[in-house]
Amino acid sequence: MDNGDWGHRMTTPVTLNVGGHLYTTSLSTLQRYPDSMLGAMFRGDFPTTRDSHGNYFIDRDGTLFRYILNFLRTSELTLPVDFTETDLLRKEADFYQIEPLIQCLSDPKPLYPPDIFEQVVELSSTRKLSKYSNPVAVIITQLTITTKVHALLEGISNNFTKWNKHMMDTRDCQVSFTFGPCDYHQEVSLRVHLMDYIMKQGFTIRNTRVHHMSERANENTVEHHWTFCRPAHKVED
Repeated sequence: MDNGDWGHRMTTPVTLNVGGHLYTTSLSTLQRYPDSMLGAMFRGDFPTTRDSHGNYFIDRDGTLFRYILNFLRTSELTLPVDFTETDLLRKEADFYQIEPLIQCLSDPKPLYPPDIFEQVVELSSTRKLSKYSNPVAVIITQLTITTKVHALLEGISNNFTKWNKHMMDTRDCQVSFTFGPCDYHQEVSLRVHLMDYIMKQGFTIRNTRVHHMSERANENTVEHHWTFCRPAHKVED
């Protein structure tokens, strides 16, 4: 294999199914730490398992793997301020045998100065699809924004009145829009506008993830999630 072929192989996308969550990255990212379990796995030292779609399957916590993968990409541990699963993440780091990450979790450093904290917005798109129609038919689509930043939720309610008839659920920290089989395409337009609005408020995308599951015999569910973050100053009481 010449250098060109090797470089292409190292940058070719690799999709992992970790506990039902799909992640796509490069081979070079997975092998950033050669002595880790993932380094050995994709070096060919460990046997691998594939799911029904040909993705590499790892039977571990799929939600926490996003922090593992982000560490592999940046060699920095970045967690939300309100993160409460450090012990579970440490167990995942032990499983993957990523020694620098284990050290970071043993001696965590604050992400921001004491007077700064991180505000988080979660955007999720849930689409239920019929298994047996051809082409695939959309049964229902739901778009949900979850955040403790009430000013952002108020801004969405005031600036997205065009979609008021689809606003099916509003709570203290959440707004949801629901679309049926005849107008599901509007969810894509609303999602694009919402992402643009959120980023114009100073938020940046921290990570994205996709989750596929079958809830019933006749339908599949596909979930897309985006996490946005921005630093903010603490207000003293």
